[in-house]
Amino acid sequence: MHDSNVYDYCVIGGGIVGLATAHLLLAKNPGARLLLVEKQDRPGAHQTGHNSGVIHSGIYYEPGSLKARMCRRGASWTKEFAAAHGIPYEECGKLLVATDSAEHARMLALYERSVRNDVDVELLDAQELRRREPRIDGVGALFVPATGIIDYARVAAALADEVTAAGGEILLNTEITSITETSDAVTVAGPATSRRARRLVVCGGLQADRLARMAGLRIPLRIIPFRGEYYRLPDSLKGLVSTLIYPIPDPELPFLGVHLSPTIDGELTVGPNAVLGWSREGYRKGSFALRDALEIATFPGMRRVALTHARTGVRELRNSLFKRGYLAECRRYCPELTLDDLLPRTAGIRAQAVLRDGTLLHDFMIESTPRSVHVLNAPSPAATSALPIAEYIVERLESASEH
Repeated sequence: MHDSNVYDYCVIGGGIVGLATAHLLLAKNPGARLLLVEKQDRPGAHQTGHNSGVIHSGIYYEPGSLKARMCRRGASWTKEFAAAHGIPYEECGKLLVATDSAEHARMLALYERSVRNDVDVELLDAQELRRREPRIDGVGALFVPATGIIDYARVAAALADEVTAAGGEILLNTEITSITETSDAVTVAGPATSRRARRLVVCGGLQADRLARMAGLRIPLRIIPFRGEYYRLPDSLKGLVSTLIYPIPDPELPFLGVHLSPTIDGELTVGPNAVLGWSREGYRKGSFALRDALEIATFPGMRRVALTHARTGVRELRNSLFKRGYLAECRRYCPELTLDDLLPRTAGIRAQAVLRDGTLLHDFMIESTPRSVHVLNAPSPAATSALPIAEYIVERLESASEH
């Protein structure tokens, strides 16, 4: 017998992954009762609305990893969704620029990986780089034509409209403080609400580990917030580049480095860096939350990260405190930039899962219980990959319900 007080599905988290999951659940199960719960006053308020707006190509990721499998498919699916919903996007392409011999060697290794990942990439010498982007310096570059730009907040808004049009319910301004799973349902509750559902999906982003522990999962990780600070360049420099300009990333780190990004609304931004944040949801410089800071300070994995990546951490902190250091990162490939060109822009916060042994998790990580699926780690390119991640979650739910 169908209990009208029990939802078929509950999704916690109104970022792009949660919204995409709700959208696909309703598309595959027309007429299902679905509730999406979001702590903030609007969908996409955190990582979805605070990023570079890049549609990634899948060049970086370990062949065979979830990221590698989902990113390329996600890029084409994102473009299809955008076209169907009148959301502007542009395939401007991306140049990954090597500025010295060590980076050139890493660039060639990255080229080999891109071939294994079946990503269309062009290898450029210094002369061809200068011909295509006269104001960019480098000893060589990789050109990735499929990389694009979009506004993910608009994608999230369109997904939210799809969810409500299909009969889903979106509950905003609602924080979940307890999750109780029994053999026949999951109860999610907060100070002002309590709801039951047959299946639960948790896409908690910056709060993913806390929600998982709340649900009774024994997880070996913590979410550590890394602030990504951006600047925008003045209008006089809008024509500086015609493509996205990225450095060659350090393969030991999950961050892609400070890049020049034309945005879909006509800005030119530079960033982000990656500096440890002392507040998971504090976007203002100097934000501090006691609970978040205590968890960071007492987590053994963070102490190991600090030791392993001490030099990188000090450099990132210095560049955050002193604009001149940040500028030096950009001037390696764009030497004409000056301090006066770096104008303020809102920061982002990356939810980075760290294991107890200090390993920074690079790949997506998704765990299940008999009635729930938890997205524990979904850093970049999660926005690009949101629809394939959602499809994977829906498959996990369906296979769990068959057992």
